[in-house]
Amino acid sequence: MERTAVNPVTWSVEKGFNQGELVSGHTRTLYISGQTAMSDEGGPRHEGGMAGQLALSIDNVEAVLAEAGMSLANLVRLNVYTTDVDLLFRHYGELAGRLGAAGVAPATTMLGVTRLAIPGQMVELEGTAVA
Repeated sequence: MERTAVNPVTWSVEKGFNQGELVSGHTRTLYISGQTAMSDEGGPRHEGGMAGQLALSIDNVEAVLAEAGMSLANLVRLNVYTTDVDLLFRHYGELAGRLGAAGVAPATTMLGVTRLAIPGQMVELEGTAVA
């Protein structure tokens, strides 16, 4: 798989994401459903705690990737949904750090929403990965 960052402007790279990702030569695409701070048993965790919810949401994205034989390094698209954009930005370094450690800056969109499907959840991560 070959990835080419597409950045007609460069400010986004400093924030940890590319404007676009051109992917060629891949054979598999994984579409990842929204991952929240849910336990393996399906119960919500870290109610009211953005840092804990974000960390567990990332862990859950990584678990889906691993099950498909992939890692964060394969992530080319990430959608971030949150009920509190300002609070998420205070903890965004956790996500940016994990993506940076994997050597990726996927095309990313962040949206503020009124609520998520599971009451009490504050952040949800949805992605696309290729290998």
